[in-house]
Amino acid sequence: MGQIVNSISGETVTGQPDGALEVRLLRTMIVTVIGAVIVSMVLAPWRVTLGLVLGGGLSLLNYHWLRTSVKAIFNIDYAAVRPRVRVSSYILRYLVTGIVVFAAYRLRLISLAATIAGLCSFVPALFVEAVRQFYLATIHREES
Repeated sequence: MGQIVNSISGETVTGQPDGALEVRLLRTMIVTVIGAVIVSMVLAPWRVTLGLVLGGGLSLLNYHWLRTSVKAIFNIDYAAVRPRVRVSSYILRYLVTGIVVFAAYRLRLISLAATIAGLCSFVPALFVEAVRQFYLATIHREES
């Protein structure tokens, strides 16, 4: 009773390897950005397309930065190292995103609305994952 399992992998809980959700989210984000860019190349002006490319690229970069930051925080050996969450990395991430978008907007290279839409590529990825999980829960439910 006094012992707690020291390390449990996500695979034993969910039946999927660790990191599978993150990979699916990243793939869906990439597909969403590429699909939006292809559609905008046909239907929209070049500034909208460039805004989607910039926003989508920054969204993917932001997601990667967030993933690596969280992974670094959770991989700290608390016995050996005093945990220090560097707030500067979080602020730097948003600062870089803001500066790049502001500079591109001031140079009149992008549509701001399209850039914001590109930055939101995480939202369709979450919806796709929610539909996937709902489907799997419905198919694999236990009959009573």
